Amino acid sequence: MQAISHFQIRGVSGQVHRVNINGRIVDYWAPKNPSHLLIAHDGQNVFDPRTATKRFTWRMAQNATKVFQEFGLNPPAIIGVFHSSTKEDPYGRHKDLTPQQPFQNGIKPLVQSTINLDDLRGDQYQRQIADEIVPSILKSIDIEIPFENRAMIGSSMGGLATLYALTQREDFMRTALAFSTHWIIGGKPLVDDLLKSLPKPGSHKIWMSRGDRKLDRHYKDDQEHADKLMHQLGWRQDFKSALYKKAAHNERAWAKQVDDAFRFWLLD
Repeated sequence: MQAISHFQIRGVSGQVHRVNINGRIVDYWAPKNPSHLLIAHDGQNVFDPRTATKRFTWRMAQNATKVFQEFGLNPPAIIGVFHSSTKEDPYGRHKDLTPQQPFQNGIKPLVQSTINLDDLRGDQYQRQIADEIVPSILKSIDIEIPFENRAMIGSSMGGLATLYALTQREDFMRTALAFSTHWIIGGKPLVDDLLKSLPKPGSHKIWMSRGDRKLDRHYKDDQEHADKLMHQLGWRQDFKSALYKKAAHNERAWAKQVDDAFRFWLLD
């Protein structure tokens, strides 16, 4: 793990550290004595306005601090994993976050893409998070956080990657928080494939949400199908699907919704 920089974020104690772990840029924030861990996709948008889309972040540390204080808990350690899009590889994010096996096993993409399915690297990305990034950071801050106190969070393609992670490594985390899940790249066949591959209800928690403006309004049919299927699969109190009125597809909207997801995570 190679240190790159560190910086302060307004309203919370401690610093965000930016590091390079085997070629992957990661931001992490480790407050004092955390009992929980949150792993976030699209790490560019988690803490730092300088790297965030339209310079607006999820305000992840500030929102987590507020909600965890409601529960009498120290804030969680938060790891923001950067996607790999660059000028040389502009589709790196999609290669990282697309659920690899469903598409390589026959799900037909419903949107035009210049990405060859053989170039998808979602499995490698998930392994890097679970086997390299999280262990390296937990070792560096000298803490252990058990499976039941770990959650992953993502939006859009990151929502897909969050659910996919749970189908691949169910022993890695208990809770998946998926915002504005980008089902439309595969439609209902993708919904069916991912959700039927989830662990059986009872040991995990799953949050899904969407808005009704701009891109999010196109998720309605697929998300309603997902909600119905989750119910058929036996998910009850450990599953929540939320609709946010007048909410669009951006970090400003997700920052306003994330408190509800954190409360869902912490409530038993």
